[in-house]
Amino acid sequence: MRNKKTSTGEYLAFLSTMYEVDPDKLFDALIQAEVKKKSECGDLAIECRGKTRDKVMFLFLKDSEVLTQFSIFREFLLRSGHPIRDFMDTDMIRKFLARKAKRSLSLQIRDLRTGMVQINLKAKVLEIAKPCMVYTRYGNYASVANAVIADETGTIRLCLWNEQIGSVSTGDTIQIENARTSMFRGQRQLNIGKKGLLSSVNDSNSQVEKMISS
Repeated sequence: MRNKKTSTGEYLAFLSTMYEVDPDKLFDALIQAEVKKKSECGDLAIECRGKTRDKVMFLFLKDSEVLTQFSIFREFLLRSGHPIRDFMDTDMIRKFLARKAKRSLSLQIRDLRTGMVQINLKAKVLEIAKPCMVYTRYGNYASVANAVIADETGTIRLCLWNEQIGSVSTGDTIQIENARTSMFRGQRQLNIGKKGLLSSVNDSNSQVEKMISS
């Protein structure tokens, strides 16, 4: 759901930016959904789920998957001009676009050097070794498995820890963000820390709320 600290206009501007729909057309689609119960705008489907004297509840979907649901004050829906476009230059939108631009600057495996940080990379998982338990420097046990990933420029070992191990499978195409390279036993490897991200490229279950809170 929408963060309570985020205004209606700012949140709708975020949806417009994230799903690449024109903000004015999105506003028109909201009006149409209120009248006709349903409307479409680009890849988004909007349903009116209920009304009160002051608010209208809208459900947003993409490919039949629920994205979010929240109420909008009628006062906002009655505004003239560009109620959503007016919020397209807020900090939330600028931060989202900056993250999107950063993710688009992916490296290839041949570009990787030991000691590099903040690495974004897309690759295919060739194999994943059987996990084993190790005693970490933090004084606890953890499950670790070495995977081999590849792109058109080469291969590299990827170190998977705990829940990362079950999040991908052999044959998956994965997106890695904010990783770092190191050398272990004379072999170059890629590591994903707590601030990194590992996901399947084909996984479309991203939640709007996660993008906003990061």
